[in-house]
Amino acid sequence: MSRGTARHDGIAGRAAIRPDPRAFALPGLALLGWWAAGRAGIADPHLLPSPGAVIRRAWAEIASGALPDAFAASLARDLAGFAIGATAGLAIGALLGLSRGAARLLGPGFLAWRQVALFAWVPLLALWFGSGETGKIAFIAVAALAPAAVNTWQGMAALPPAYGELARALGFRRRDTIRLIALPGALPAIATGLHTALIYAWLATIGAELFFNIAPGLAGRMNEGRETFQMDLLLVYLVVLGGTGIALNALAARLERLARRRIAPA
Repeated sequence: MSRGTARHDGIAGRAAIRPDPRAFALPGLALLGWWAAGRAGIADPHLLPSPGAVIRRAWAEIASGALPDAFAASLARDLAGFAIGATAGLAIGALLGLSRGAARLLGPGFLAWRQVALFAWVPLLALWFGSGETGKIAFIAVAALAPAAVNTWQGMAALPPAYGELARALGFRRRDTIRLIALPGALPAIATGLHTALIYAWLATIGAELFFNIAPGLAGRMNEGRETFQMDLLLVYLVVLGGTGIALNALAARLERLARRRIAPA
């Protein structure tokens, strides 16, 4: 990577760390309008509780331990599915990226599988793995697999031929070539794939908790709020789900920037 590209990545990284304050204007106006609608009696409190009511319910959920337990269950489910799917994706992507024969034989089928909408797999996964915890984790793993595999495939397939010539000149075995040359060279693409896989895994975690059997978890608790018409409960967990997704995305972006700097320091 050139110095100019590395400098560009550094600028992008700093921009991601220091977002434009104007980005908070719209959420702030929405919160103000929500509060004003409640104060003026415009909004039905049964359909749209006031911010104060949601905050009180959030505190009650924290004090009772319901929110920490639900958060721990969702995060554990998310990380388990992500670990399985990302590991499988890295292996598949490496195979397709390093072997032209595998790319010709398996690549078209993999790309066709990727075109199937994620939620179309719900009935099949429920039949294979059940609607319990195993089925949820399998669904999350499927969501994380594709971006990890595609980016690893592209990253390794795009390595310059000179890398292979260098490995042969140094007498590297296949394993050493992958470990010392292919993986470091494709690391930026791999990091991008893992970043995307983490986002997809969290979205799949929410979907799994909503569409499979209700179990401990953030989205499951939100579903309970919907079914019992407790809008304050639903809104509490909706905010927590969004906040957790933002935090995971920020963490993944940070790790991706660190991976890029390992290849080309700014």
